[in-house]
Amino acid sequence: MAKPGETGFKRIISACIYSWRGLKACWQNEAAFRQEVICSIILIPLGLYLGESAAEKVLLAGVCFLVMIVELLNSGIEAIVDKASPEHHHLAGRAKDLGSAAVFMGNIFVALTWITILFF
Repeated sequence: MAKPGETGFKRIISACIYSWRGLKACWQNEAAFRQEVICSIILIPLGLYLGESAAEKVLLAGVCFLVMIVELLNSGIEAIVDKASPEHHHLAGRAKDLGSAAVFMGNIFVALTWITILFF
């Protein structure tokens, strides 16, 4: 059975509003996200310029979006962990560390993609 609430175009508009709120909250509260956005403002156009094929352009720009996506998820994990308990717990610390590791792996993926496409 369908979930009660908004449907159709109204649901799409609401989803866009919620997404905008999430982006705004991450920008205001997460320095790492701001840094990744600023880097992406530089790297995405550069990738579109330097990529020789459509696939290269998509990869060079896409990995930048991927890091920002992972950072948004990591920030969500951190927010819910902090809400659940302000005191330190080893599982809370592990959740935060795993989110951070995901962002780190995303950044490695960016570096490997750019190095491979531009130099090999």
